[in-house]
Amino acid sequence: MSTAGPTAAVTRNWASNVVYGAADVVAPGSLDELADVVRSADRVKALGSRHCFNTIADTDGLHVVSSRLPAEVGIDSERGVVRAAAGLRYGDLAPALHREGWALANLASLPHISLAGAVATGTHGSGDAVSSLASAVAGVELVTADGELRTFRRGDADFEGVVVSLGALGIVTALELDLVPAFDVAQTVYERLPLDAVLDDLEAVTGLGYSVSMFHTWRDPDVVDQLWVKRRADAAGTLPEAVLGAAKASVKRHPLPDVSADSCTDQLGAPGEWYARLPHFKLEFTPSNGEELQSEFLVPRRHAVAAIATMRDLADRVAPLLQVCELRTVARDDLWLSSAYGADVLGIHFTWKPDQAGVERLLPLIERALEPMDARPHWGKLFTLEGADERMPRLYPRWTDFAELRERLDPRGVFRNDFLARLGL
Repeated sequence: MSTAGPTAAVTRNWASNVVYGAADVVAPGSLDELADVVRSADRVKALGSRHCFNTIADTDGLHVVSSRLPAEVGIDSERGVVRAAAGLRYGDLAPALHREGWALANLASLPHISLAGAVATGTHGSGDAVSSLASAVAGVELVTADGELRTFRRGDADFEGVVVSLGALGIVTALELDLVPAFDVAQTVYERLPLDAVLDDLEAVTGLGYSVSMFHTWRDPDVVDQLWVKRRADAAGTLPEAVLGAAKASVKRHPLPDVSADSCTDQLGAPGEWYARLPHFKLEFTPSNGEELQSEFLVPRRHAVAAIATMRDLADRVAPLLQVCELRTVARDDLWLSSAYGADVLGIHFTWKPDQAGVERLLPLIERALEPMDARPHWGKLFTLEGADERMPRLYPRWTDFAELRERLDPRGVFRNDFLARLGL
């Protein structure tokens, strides 16, 4: 087993707003070594791409990194699934799938995130008919607190509880993901849509493509700054030249005003491979703007118009701290702790300026405003933990079932940390 003391590469999260409290960082070279680490430790957490903005992955025990574990990728064409090492990044897996004629149904805006981390937090892309990245999971392999390697597959008891796990059930070592035939996507950006017109027929706007995102700075509360439409190349018909009076961008755009679009995936309607268009950003560039904080709240689609109107009412409070706000849709699933459990949702995503204190002061205001709309927070982003142990059982019908599952799989509390404790898990 290879053990190294914390270094600059693993003492902080990607945004540097969280300093990890781990006593040591361990890089097992095999699953047997990983099992030994977990079996003998008091506290363990897996550390992936570190693209979480809160303490969900923190621990006062050992951090486990997957850098020495086999980076396996195995496609089962008959079942239409891929078995992949949990520590792989989507941006590394996707081209390998494409070379074999396969694709994943969707990707997040960043290809830099790890499979296990994205799935465990319910991370998603966008699309009226496309569910979260976790919904593609057909099987989960993990090392539990007693060092046992266990596999849960779709149809097994507790499977829907194991997938979006918040890192509370074990160290995920591999995932089986559903595949679809490879496809091409063309990306088109429209600029400055009147918000009232969008709210009058929100579904028509979000239904323009396979994946659709709207970007607001909220500096002008009545205007959607950009509409990004990612459309399958094999879809019938063509996109309109204008949407609600907003014309197509004539040059490539970045979601943030006055930022070079070099890091963004190709636009202007040019078709390309699914993995080169569904993310907003290219793998070879720093994700998004680099120095930032993030929050996201997801509301059932029946509340979508009201939620957007509420954000417009808060624009004067939000805009000074905001870099950009993205609105995107996610289809429902049946995963117990998914933010889309039981309902199609609208995600309201905030990319904040790196002002932790300012964001923490503002979040309770946003959360109170969205509370009547049953808003659920993204597990990997900033939200208010105060009182979360009372809020979450109201928001998640299977919360108690998950708590019982956590107790069964981790009776010693090996994977517990302060974040989970404050959730009441």
